[in-house]
Amino acid sequence: MSGPLYVPVLPARAHATAVFERLSRDVRAVIRPLWNLPPFPGGTPKTLATAVGKYVDPASAKSRHGGWIDAPFGEQDQTEALAEALSVYCEFGLLRPVTGPERAEAQQTAAVVTARRGSRGLGIRVRVTGEWDGRSGDDVRSLLARAGPELPLDLLVDMGAVPSVRSDAGKEALRALDALMPLADWRSAALLGGGVPTVTADMLEEGPWEEPRGDWWMWREVRTSGRAYAPELCYGDYGVQPASALAQAPDPGRKGAPAWGVLRYTTESSYLLFKTLTRGPDRIAVNRAAARRITQLPGFRGAGAGPGEQWLCECANGPLSTGEGTGGPKEWLQMGNLQHMTYVVRSLTDG
Repeated sequence: MSGPLYVPVLPARAHATAVFERLSRDVRAVIRPLWNLPPFPGGTPKTLATAVGKYVDPASAKSRHGGWIDAPFGEQDQTEALAEALSVYCEFGLLRPVTGPERAEAQQTAAVVTARRGSRGLGIRVRVTGEWDGRSGDDVRSLLARAGPELPLDLLVDMGAVPSVRSDAGKEALRALDALMPLADWRSAALLGGGVPTVTADMLEEGPWEEPRGDWWMWREVRTSGRAYAPELCYGDYGVQPASALAQAPDPGRKGAPAWGVLRYTTESSYLLFKTLTRGPDRIAVNRAAARRITQLPGFRGAGAGPGEQWLCECANGPLSTGEGTGGPKEWLQMGNLQHMTYVVRSLTDG
């Protein structure tokens, strides 16, 4: 069994795809993203073809070393259109289709057919929403029978719905993996932990918010469990956004934005969240101060650690007379992902 070093679970949106252009080559080489299309409520076959291309074209171009593409929010009557729209990226590109045991039979069949045509394999995404349900193993067996023995399979155990603060998350992950790993000769297997919580203005009102990095400790517990599969297991997470962010539907008519935003920084034990402003007379001073607080952390890795840290240093030390370099919501997300993804890869490489 072999696989990538790191599987980030990302929305197929501009702020996420742009990150790959700025990652260093060695970091990018060991990452295989799991890209996720947003919901397209009421989308017709004609509009879906255009929408899928808009989101997947950039994701496919940035995934030079491969990855997966999933449409987890597709409506039942959209199955055929989504499968057709995605097939070109899976058959002639480097992305692999994804299905799961809880999905409709039509979606499972479409994913299997696409995987066979593309000959790159199929991702089996198994969601653990709370406690591991043994009946899920039977559903996976049925799905594997539909896929057949000749198709290369990648197991994606998704713990994103399990709160990272749960002390028994590692045990639930082990229960799921113990049940799923014997079911197939998996080409690769990844454990996907959750990301940061949904951020509210109240959380940041009293100062920076510190969220325990439970996904990393869950991973460490599994890796040190002594299981035979543990050394080959790939690490994955939702990065600096909550898992719920994937379900946000496109809203081209939306106007305006909150008056506040977030700068994010990842340490070994925590996600640190700092309030920023998107408008107002104090915007520049508040944003530079937020960046400065990060650069003054004992665990700050320095400007040479990567482009995310370099940007934070430039933001922190810029003049108050100009807002240049203080960013906005999309750039804050990009920089958060840049520092996070680079740090994760360095942590995994260092053991």
